Amino acid sequence: MAILRRLTHPKVWPVRWRLAVGSAGLTLAILLVFAAVIGHLATQRIRNDFNREMHTAVTTLAAQVRVTETPSGPLVTSPELDDFALPNGAVVRIFDSTGRVRARTHNAPHLGLPRPGVTHVGSLRVVSTPILGEGGPPVGYVQYARSDQHIDSTIERLWLFVAAGVLGGVLLASLAGLAIANQAMRPIASLTATAGEITSTRDPSRRMPQPDIDDEVGELARTLDQMLRSLDAARTEREQAMQQQREFVADASHELRTPLTSVIANLELLQASLPSPQGSEDHEMVDSALRSSRRMSRLVADLLLLARADAGRISERTDCDLAEIAGNAAAEVAPVAGGRRLNLDNGRPVPIHGNPDELHRMVVNLLDNAVRHTPDGSTIELRLRVDGDKATIEVADDGPGIPDAMREHVFDRFVRGSGPADTAIGGGTGLGLAIVRAVARSHGGEVKASQSSLGGALVTVTLPLRKTEQPITPSLGAL
Repeated sequence: MAILRRLTHPKVWPVRWRLAVGSAGLTLAILLVFAAVIGHLATQRIRNDFNREMHTAVTTLAAQVRVTETPSGPLVTSPELDDFALPNGAVVRIFDSTGRVRARTHNAPHLGLPRPGVTHVGSLRVVSTPILGEGGPPVGYVQYARSDQHIDSTIERLWLFVAAGVLGGVLLASLAGLAIANQAMRPIASLTATAGEITSTRDPSRRMPQPDIDDEVGELARTLDQMLRSLDAARTEREQAMQQQREFVADASHELRTPLTSVIANLELLQASLPSPQGSEDHEMVDSALRSSRRMSRLVADLLLLARADAGRISERTDCDLAEIAGNAAAEVAPVAGGRRLNLDNGRPVPIHGNPDELHRMVVNLLDNAVRHTPDGSTIELRLRVDGDKATIEVADDGPGIPDAMREHVFDRFVRGSGPADTAIGGGTGLGLAIVRAVARSHGGEVKASQSSLGGALVTVTLPLRKTEQPITPSLGAL
């Protein structure tokens, strides 16, 4: 149906086809007018020539006929009529002044009495002329007739030839128009192909092909090329500015860690040195400041990790066992899990090449996210398995799950969950799962969210395995 609409709607035809059809339509209109005029003039010329031949023949014959009055009646003297009429297949009859036929060709049909001008009898065209005497009235008449069927056949062939000429001209005009359109559209097609490649690769540094002819298409190509140069320059400037911002955030986050560590250490010393009893106003002020400082320290650590990932800074990598890292992370999260059941399912080592601290942080964030968004009594499962050359980490729970609309955005930065199951004070920072994705991608892996078989959320991380022949003995047990 779509193809039919495309074929029946000229506005959606390609430009080359519209140019060819327009050229063919204009040629058809011109040739139709020309053919009508030429055909009509040629037809009139053929009929007039035929009539002129008949008038000439009958006048010539009338000049050679003699009618002499005798006591027994008019005597007609004429050349041999059959010899005169045979070359043209004509029919001749000669009348005297009384209207009686005095001579005729062999098997001449009845043509009626002679009448002035041109008349038609059946398929014969008849011309009559008087035989004049010496200064007196007509002494007889010559009736000359010829068939006009060959004239009609000639005219039909003429119109057929004209129609064939019109169709041939339209066809040639269509082919010529299509060839010219293809030639004219070839540079535009090259520009379109290059623009499509730039769109797919998002690389404005590509250059537009420059046509050899300096025409409108060449001007368009130069304009597009200048536009791409401007876009490429703007993109370069933007990337440089963004890279500088990433470097600044990474450096600032790194510099903030030292004073924050010092502040936390001093607050802890101050807390330990307070002589007042626990629960006093001084203790509450110090505890509040210490909690805020620790929360700020965690936030700065998160921003530093993300800033380094954005800036393309690769941390130190080493050979490690993902199963051991996951076990340590689960052991770290277990004390804060409350009434939730944390199950670890892993029976073999998972060797990978990466940064143990970042991987540990990734697994901790996954488990912490599951703890914070599930109510007490929920079950959280941490599963590790090897699929071919990939290591897979799955964290599943039987909580409320992740809404379908949020599954594509839950790994974006500063995206927070909501609902009665969220146990984070203040709703969290919204960077936990963003860090999970940053760590996974920096190690050549990927992460996705879906629904688990338990009915809640399922977060799956895939990482490439380390190519090794030496097995790693896992050092984790059941939690």
